Amino acid sequence: MIFDVNHKTLYRYSQPVVQSQHLTHMAPRALPRQSVRHHSLIVEPAPALRLDTLDAFGNGVVTLEIEVPHRELILHARSTIETYPPAEIDMGGGLPWDRLDEVLGPGGRAASDLDTIQYRCESRFTTANQDIADYARLSLPPGRSVLAAAMDLTTRIFRDFTFDGSATDISTPITQVLRQRRGVCQDFAHLALACLRTRRIPARYVSGYILTHPAPGQIKLNGADASHAWISVWSPDFGWVDFDPTNGVAAHEEHITVAFGRDYNDVAPISGVLLGGGEHSVSVSVDVAPVQ
Repeated sequence: MIFDVNHKTLYRYSQPVVQSQHLTHMAPRALPRQSVRHHSLIVEPAPALRLDTLDAFGNGVVTLEIEVPHRELILHARSTIETYPPAEIDMGGGLPWDRLDEVLGPGGRAASDLDTIQYRCESRFTTANQDIADYARLSLPPGRSVLAAAMDLTTRIFRDFTFDGSATDISTPITQVLRQRRGVCQDFAHLALACLRTRRIPARYVSGYILTHPAPGQIKLNGADASHAWISVWSPDFGWVDFDPTNGVAAHEEHITVAFGRDYNDVAPISGVLLGGGEHSVSVSVDVAPVQ
């Protein structure tokens, strides 16, 4: 499938911003299951400095420095991406999760694979408590394959939790998400990561987009799409496989990857520091449109 993605973010400030610096993760990644045909990022006001680089996880990042006073900041990312169906995988096959140390532990064939091992550890937004460990245990009986365990956890979160955009914000701990059984995609991704990492299963946070479908009889509204988040789990037999706990499915060709890291903190679309500005408001408009 081929998609055009328009992602526009508008910040409005009550007082002039004298100077600001920003780091953005808005460029889709080139991956085995997706290719990037086009990407551009327009910034208003124009930055005095713009630096396009890769971060420690291989994500494309743009560093911006704006030196003119402004009350509005616009970042408009436009991308054309081609995605491909994921390979057919036997979720029940492969190494059991409780034998991963044979591969990743001392003497294992992947013991030096730091890019995988780093995702076995908890991070800022994925710190687990005993309740989370207990919730994870139901999906992780001894002998179950890594991917079967991840798929079971994905479907359980989808079944047990309610999507509620007003229930949480980025500062809400996953322990509270577990208690109230409500949240949004980033909450469900963080919870799934925390569960898997209690058993030292490598799992990473994925940010991106998903094609949304309006209800029958409804028209898809411009700007009504949104950024999305899911997880990717490592199996020594199949590599990285993506799962979407918000929708209870393995990710497919309608999932468009932008970036991945240990959690949201590593891949926030826009972060930065300001001099001035006072209070601010932010509005985000996202369109994901299939080209063919």
